[in-house]
Amino acid sequence: MKMTVQMTVILMFVGALIGVVAASIIVPPALAWYTAPGGLPQGTQIQALVQIPQVIRYATGRLIHGQLIGAAIGATLGLVAGLLMHFRTGPMTAAPATRTKAA
Repeated sequence: MKMTVQMTVILMFVGALIGVVAASIIVPPALAWYTAPGGLPQGTQIQALVQIPQVIRYATGRLIHGQLIGAAIGATLGLVAGLLMHFRTGPMTAAPATRTKAA
């Protein structure tokens, strides 16, 4: 029993780590796409004044939020995988047949 719980926890940690890595790859392009202005002709420069500290705070906050979601999804998938492994490899025992009447 202890080994299956330990394996499930390991699978959860590995899943969370994979989720964080996947979010680190997926979130920046998605964030760039989401914040890009649409409907501008090709080659047009956008005149904008921005507060760089606010932009950095926004971008890093969204990245960390995405990593948190990725870690939660990965840990959940690791938990499901661990539970499936536990129930599929568990011993299949049947109760012995008993007679209620003498033959």
